Amino acid sequence: MADTAPTQTLRREAITELPPIAVRSWNPSDGWLAFLFTLPTMLLLIFVGVFPLIWSLYLSFTRFSAAKPNIAPEWVGATNYAKVMTDPSIWSVFVFTAKYVVIAVGVEFLLGFGIALLLNRAFPGRGLITTLMLLPMMLSPALAASFWKLIYEPQWGVSNFYIKKLGFAPIDWLANQHITIYALALVDIWQWTPFMLLISLAGLSAVPRYLYEAAEVDQASAWFKFRHVTLPMVWPLLLIALIFRTMDAIRVFEYPYIMIADQQATQTIATLLYRIAFRSWDTGLSTAFAYIVLVMIIAMTNLYIRYLTRATVR
Repeated sequence: MADTAPTQTLRREAITELPPIAVRSWNPSDGWLAFLFTLPTMLLLIFVGVFPLIWSLYLSFTRFSAAKPNIAPEWVGATNYAKVMTDPSIWSVFVFTAKYVVIAVGVEFLLGFGIALLLNRAFPGRGLITTLMLLPMMLSPALAASFWKLIYEPQWGVSNFYIKKLGFAPIDWLANQHITIYALALVDIWQWTPFMLLISLAGLSAVPRYLYEAAEVDQASAWFKFRHVTLPMVWPLLLIALIFRTMDAIRVFEYPYIMIADQQATQTIATLLYRIAFRSWDTGLSTAFAYIVLVMIIAMTNLYIRYLTRATVR
């Protein structure tokens, strides 16, 4: 018994002196935690955005109608793209939309920047005038289109009321295809010139005053200060505004859809795309048409961005 007691004590000491067994546990790093937290959102975005994009791209190479979902898409290759590129009626819509964009965005740019130059100084009521000029931008395009459609009404519209007062014959603004493009562009100009004004005014207010003071010390003319001080400092912001307004004008839908309905000669890209997709239910052709428009917008935007990069570097 005496011999066993020291033996047991030694065994206990040996056991207590054994090093602890290391238990492996996964400790995720900050990067893994961030990935796990954002994974549900990424999956949702892929499902909502990327999957429809890939599916529509596939449909653009098929003959398919969303009105007949039981009929499987039939592969036709690049037939839909060839039809869009060779159809004269579709190209006439491209030409009409291009004219509309040039007129609307060009006038908005000149008016917005010009009014911003006038408002870029301190005078009584400046804030009130600026706020009032921004009001049209706050309206929805559908409401603005309905409002201007009443103004253009050939029998009792406000525009023809004053035209008759001046002794001229009333004008059917929305039936004559040579006039309709200017009538539509006027609505766009009225509503979105305030956007160009806002961006221009923000750029002008950010120009350092000491640049003008240095130019005045050198007795520079007003044109020299505008050409070599104001314009270079504001030009990058103006290009950004032009990018947004060009993209919006290309895909304009509310004005022609509400104001001129189904007139073939005065269709824009968006209204024609709507007719092909949801009136004719030619899903394959409409998706091919949409991808061609998408490529055109991306190409145009890249040109703007290249020019913006050069202007920023200068």
